[in-house]
Amino acid sequence: MPEEMEQISEQSVADDYSRALTSARIACYDDFRSAPRITVIEPTTTAEFIEALASTTYTQAQMAGGTIPYTVIREVSENFIHAQFKEIIVSIFDKGKTIRFSDQGPGISQKDKAVMPGFSSATAPMKQYIRGVGSGLPIVREYLSFSNGRITIEDNLKSGAVITISVAEEETPKPAAVPKKDVLIPELNGREKDILFLLAHDGSLRLTDIVKRLDLSNSTVHRSLGKLEEYGLIESTGHMKSLTEFGKDAVEKLF
Repeated sequence: MPEEMEQISEQSVADDYSRALTSARIACYDDFRSAPRITVIEPTTTAEFIEALASTTYTQAQMAGGTIPYTVIREVSENFIHAQFKEIIVSIFDKGKTIRFSDQGPGISQKDKAVMPGFSSATAPMKQYIRGVGSGLPIVREYLSFSNGRITIEDNLKSGAVITISVAEEETPKPAAVPKKDVLIPELNGREKDILFLLAHDGSLRLTDIVKRLDLSNSTVHRSLGKLEEYGLIESTGHMKSLTEFGKDAVEKLF
């Protein structure tokens, strides 16, 4: 009698696969420096259990910033029926872009064939709740291959399988560089070039600052600034003088 009770307590699915008899856990990580948020999917009918597991995983992955579609998550969740729903853990990390499904069922011995169409270990009772034609993981692999993602299948620590699906972060296309037009620089004397160089180095200066730095008279600097402003190389903001975009291009070409 004690042995019989022990067998019943260890059973994780009804004999006809109509109910999951143990709970599943979803662990959502913000990062690996802190404990994850845990969501428990309670035992219920097989159809409701798979739906709750897939939809909760999808919602949490999306909230974390992931883009893996519900269909892909559902296909992997249905695969847990082969493990008799034994010790299910779903881990979400990498901002929802990676999801790891692990169990402690019998495992997947021929991992290469598991992602090929037509290979299946589904029994008649299982086929009441899943298609059972060996199309689930191949669908997942096909989607991920077109989304710059991947699927891996590994053995769990003691028994069972670990299936990890991930998608790469989408790269934002960089705007095409606009080629610069040739800069036609007006003919400048040495003082005017010195002023441009000074403004390029300091950003913006007053007339008196330029006078002191270049050791020139007020009138000389004033005339030079007037010419540079007339050429569109510098601009005034209050008492401050600074380079225009044209002026910056000119400095780049001159120096």
